[in-house]
Amino acid sequence: MFRFKQFEIEDKDCAHKVRTDGTLLGAWADIHQKKNILDVGTGSGLIALMLAQRTTDDVKIKAIDVAEKEVNQTRENFLQSPWSNKLEVIHQSLQNYEGIQDGFDLIVSNPPYFQNSFKPPKQERIAPRHTTLLSFEDLLVHAHRLSNTRGRLSVIFPEAEGKIFCELAEGQDWYLSRETAFKSRKFKPVERLLLEFERERKKEIEEEELVLYEKDETWSLDYQMLTKDFYLKNNL
Repeated sequence: MFRFKQFEIEDKDCAHKVRTDGTLLGAWADIHQKKNILDVGTGSGLIALMLAQRTTDDVKIKAIDVAEKEVNQTRENFLQSPWSNKLEVIHQSLQNYEGIQDGFDLIVSNPPYFQNSFKPPKQERIAPRHTTLLSFEDLLVHAHRLSNTRGRLSVIFPEAEGKIFCELAEGQDWYLSRETAFKSRKFKPVERLLLEFERERKKEIEEEELVLYEKDETWSLDYQMLTKDFYLKNNL
């Protein structure tokens, strides 16, 4: 059980556990003027719940996943939250999901990224980690299909996979508009890329760097500011 300031997450039945990646994306994704949001591969529902906390009551958030156990766990987490009226979880693949009439304003995903022959030792861990069931191309194509003309796509990847995803994105009419490079410490290599795409090319890409720790084990001010509404130990 993970306790945040305004909700709790149970992930014991989920192969994709609560991790920093999901928390980063849930806090980072741009929600300005977003009324219909889709969370792809929701896992325990963490990102959807964070977006529910950050948005107004008239926003609707749908979460999809191919794993029945994950969907059942997410449904419980949604029902236990203060925002059950704006959240819906659906047992469906992205490829087969029909979406909504007006298209989504925002699609978020902490997607699988292993593309080589590596397979996790347990079968149930393959779907959330490996691109076998959701390739980069499928995510881009179907996110484009399900979004409206103002829609955005926000994702998080390790650096190498993020660069590959960016190269593929333009071929599917998604254009990088915002990028945050996440590091554990200033002198360390980039560990994750937070990426936001739009359907029209922007003249300039907004680029930032986010560092988790200062010289000691203290969270940086930037990380504290990003996550201040969620982590219990964040007292900002």
